[in-house]
Amino acid sequence: EAGEAKNLLPYLGPNKMRDCFCTINLDQEEVYRTQVVEKSLSPFFSEEFYFEIPRTFQYLSFYVYDKNVLQRDLRIGKVAIKKEDLCNHSGKETWFSLQPVDSNSEVQGKVHLELKLNELITENGTVCQQLVVHIMACHGLPLINGQSCDPYATVSLVGPSRDDSFLSSCRKKIFKNFLSSSYTRKSQFQVEEEDIEKLEIRIDLWNNGNLVQDIFLGEIKVPVNVLRNDSSHQAWYLLQPRDNGNKSSKTDDLGSLRLNICYTEDYVLPSEYYGPLKTLLLKSPDVQPISASAAYILGEICRDKNDAVLPLVRLLLHHDKLVPFATAVAELDLKDTQDANTIFRGNSLATRCLDEMMKIVGGHYLKVTLKPILDEICESSKSCEIDPIKLKEGDNVENNKENLRYYVDKLFSTIVKSSMSCPTVMCDTFYSLRQMATQRFPNDPHVQYSAVSSFVFLRFFAVAVVSPHTFHLRPHHPDPQTIRTLTLISKTIQTLGSWGSLSKSKSSFKETFMCEFFKMFQEEGYIIAVKKFLDEISSTETKESSGTSEPVHLKEGEMYKRAQGRTRIGKKNFKKRWFCLTSRELTYHKQPGKDAIYTIPVKNILAVEKLEESSFNKKNMFQVIHMEKPLYVQANNCVEANEWIDVLCRVSRCNQNRLSFYHPSAYLNGNWLCCLETSENALGCQPCTAGVPADIQIDIDEDRETERIYSLFTLSLLKLQKMEEACGTIAVYQGPQKEPDDYSNFVIEDSVTTFKTIQQIKSIIEKLDEPHEKYRKKRSSSAKYGSKENPIVGKAS
Repeated sequence: EAGEAKNLLPYLGPNKMRDCFCTINLDQEEVYRTQVVEKSLSPFFSEEFYFEIPRTFQYLSFYVYDKNVLQRDLRIGKVAIKKEDLCNHSGKETWFSLQPVDSNSEVQGKVHLELKLNELITENGTVCQQLVVHIMACHGLPLINGQSCDPYATVSLVGPSRDDSFLSSCRKKIFKNFLSSSYTRKSQFQVEEEDIEKLEIRIDLWNNGNLVQDIFLGEIKVPVNVLRNDSSHQAWYLLQPRDNGNKSSKTDDLGSLRLNICYTEDYVLPSEYYGPLKTLLLKSPDVQPISASAAYILGEICRDKNDAVLPLVRLLLHHDKLVPFATAVAELDLKDTQDANTIFRGNSLATRCLDEMMKIVGGHYLKVTLKPILDEICESSKSCEIDPIKLKEGDNVENNKENLRYYVDKLFSTIVKSSMSCPTVMCDTFYSLRQMATQRFPNDPHVQYSAVSSFVFLRFFAVAVVSPHTFHLRPHHPDPQTIRTLTLISKTIQTLGSWGSLSKSKSSFKETFMCEFFKMFQEEGYIIAVKKFLDEISSTETKESSGTSEPVHLKEGEMYKRAQGRTRIGKKNFKKRWFCLTSRELTYHKQPGKDAIYTIPVKNILAVEKLEESSFNKKNMFQVIHMEKPLYVQANNCVEANEWIDVLCRVSRCNQNRLSFYHPSAYLNGNWLCCLETSENALGCQPCTAGVPADIQIDIDEDRETERIYSLFTLSLLKLQKMEEACGTIAVYQGPQKEPDDYSNFVIEDSVTTFKTIQQIKSIIEKLDEPHEKYRKKRSSSAKYGSKENPIVGKAS
């Protein structure tokens, strides 16, 4: 989460304020940017971004930019955290000082180097040493304007007193469109034996800018005395920032940035290891009482319940066990609920599980229901402000009220007619909640409705309306005026949802203007519509989804696509296009909202795979293989490329003619670059990565989720121990005789059963520790210092 920045450097002009945004980068590749906060030196971003990291990286960086309309955006400062240090900051909120951004310090990548010392006999017969520097390969260099580099190296031999005290040899050769394959460059120097201790080799890497200035890519310094005991030395080195003449730059005057980072790295063992833990977790819904089950205990002992909820919900959902588990834990909530009007309003394990479940399975439902109207609201920018204090000059409050009413009505009627699209899992859960609520409060005729509306209206529709970008309903953040409109609509919709189901038929608004506005909706018709809708989504009849009649919008965004072979190979061949994917077709357009230039029906997609960099010397490329020529597309970053591949694979998984083999490279100049086959119709040379078609709505890797749960149990072993002791104490004394705070934090209904489950968990975790420990040892010993996986950090300036 990018929280906020403070004390940013003010402008020098009379207006000191800045319009700022923040970006998240893997090394120098941007993967996310926040909305722009206008006119502030302490911008409050408060944005969460969760992403899978699809590649190795050195630094996770956060840049704060000043938005400039006419020129390039100005980088105010950055926070760069080394991959190794991420775990120290994980799960904590920290203020970081912004560091200066200097083009000489922005480096990434590594160099494979070979040094050799040969003996030479000169013309006059004396023996001297010849030092050979061989740059064998580079890896992970940055993209320059979306392209791989055209790098060259300068190699210098540097002595102790001055740089030029020894021969400095500059070898300049440009390796066009250089990738991570090797390039060979040898530089030779003659050196005296006694100088070996004092000398160092300095290699600077540059990108050839052709017409613009060359860009510094990084440097490495290697003392020649690495050859003291050996005539040759070969190793990988990380590129370092340039020595800036040790200028002391004050870093405390750029301001600071508050971040909350949660970083997890999982090593997933082969499937057979997870059987016992999976079985124990999947038995949870049948354990009596539910508080003695492994899944419930996990929620009890995790420091942050959210950590436990995500893998748990995904695993149970994958095996159709979520509804019985969620129902059982919701029943525990109901025992503690005294007032029917506060039903399911808390933040418990049950409500979090259901929130997460609705997020996972309800995405498609939200798109069918809300997206068209949210698009209209975000694109029309009609004013809907009805707070007299916030009105702008010339605003007519009556007009605004009409605009707001129009949107609320349109959204409300779409929601109450949408029951046919509600996912079965949600309906089954709502049915159970409704039954339990009626049993708990038999004299309240409204509670059967409020039990359901507290989820579907308050925790689902209202949340999605107010932040459409987090549910992928809009590509970007709405502007401040639109956010205000969406907030007013969301408030009204959630009140309408609960108002139709509350025993006291009056609105719960604190603001007078909202109470006044809500009077427009206090009609019997709205109550009837809400009840009918809640009846439909909490009935047990399994419905046929009506989602098939209208295509569902799945993803959109700007990317580059290669022309379909009309012009010769060249940079002009790639064009920026707006891509849209629905459940029916993939299209691209010149601009958003314009007619499609090209359409691929989803049923014609045969495979979606990554495309090797070597094809067009571009990173983050993928290919959509369909009935015609493959479509080659370049996404803006690695995270986005993965998301597109993922969603395209998912939507086309059940297609009849999916390919089993594909070409990882392109067909250029009469042959496939990967296997050199000359026929354009030659069978692919590599097996496709997306496996067999899945009939489940969501793709879940259950081994990975179980691994996550194993590591959560491991992290919380002390608490598990405490819980075990508490069970023992309760069992012996038939009640808490000791200090109550020892176990007052835990829910223990049946100490004997809970104790047994904890014993099982501990024994399974111990068995899993062994293969993990083996892997850790192997990992620490196998990556030799200086290998590609574990490069030498080199001598930092």
